[in-house]
Amino acid sequence: MSAIAPAVVTVPAARRRRRLPARAWAGLGIVGLFVLAAVFGPMLMPYDPAATDLPHRLLAPGSRLGDGSVAWLGTDQVGRDMLTALLAGSRVSLLVGAATVLIGGAVGLVAGLVSGYFGGWTDGVLSRFGDVQLAFPSILLAILIAGVLGPSVTNIVITLAVTRWVIFARVVRASALATRDLEFVDSARVLGAGHARILFRHVLPSCWQPLLVAATVQIGLVMVAEASLSFLGLGIPPDQASWGATVSAGRDYLGSAWWISTMPAIALAAVVTGVGLVGDAFRDLTDPRSQI
Repeated sequence: MSAIAPAVVTVPAARRRRRLPARAWAGLGIVGLFVLAAVFGPMLMPYDPAATDLPHRLLAPGSRLGDGSVAWLGTDQVGRDMLTALLAGSRVSLLVGAATVLIGGAVGLVAGLVSGYFGGWTDGVLSRFGDVQLAFPSILLAILIAGVLGPSVTNIVITLAVTRWVIFARVVRASALATRDLEFVDSARVLGAGHARILFRHVLPSCWQPLLVAATVQIGLVMVAEASLSFLGLGIPPDQASWGATVSAGRDYLGSAWWISTMPAIALAAVVTGVGLVGDAFRDLTDPRSQI
């Protein structure tokens, strides 16, 4: 009698525990550092971001001020402490990025669900409207809208949300189109479920994953767009700290005071890189095809 080989139990790849890659932890660390700086930094700094001190203008990083304190990142052309301005600017950039993605994502979610689920003339109208908007470069459209509305935090959020909702709508529409004709959705229709119940109970859950991936990517792009508009004087008002406005103000001093433009540019590049690393890791973790 031959021995019976023991059964080997295999665990499907989809059920294996997935660990966050190193780049995800790096991205989370960078973003978390800037979030903590935005929330708690201005409370700890002894200076007003808008306060000027002409006798101490254009001091190099590490210079000591008259009161004995140290300007770790130097001062700008009117004597403002660069570290304080950098921390205050991080609060504005992160706020604009998060608020824009929330508003644009909400509008795009509704438009994409309606367009993808109902199809027909509804899908045609929304898709053509989105195509027309995408035909214009987003930064030029943002410049046009920002020029009409004027500089303010609220207006820049509205401006960038208007230019971004189409991206979220297309992502959600693709998921809704792929889900609406599946068997469990057809079963819900046969059982008498209404459109609202099918949308929110069966179609919407399949849209969260691609929507969140798109959101993590767009936060970084929105922050770059805000900095670009502020650089041009169309974003954050001059009396509020902004990385883009600081870079613009320091471009005339690149030869003598390079730190004015360099410090906020490095901060913006770092936080956008961190958000991108988190987005890539999240996409890899939630997309089964990336595990093959």
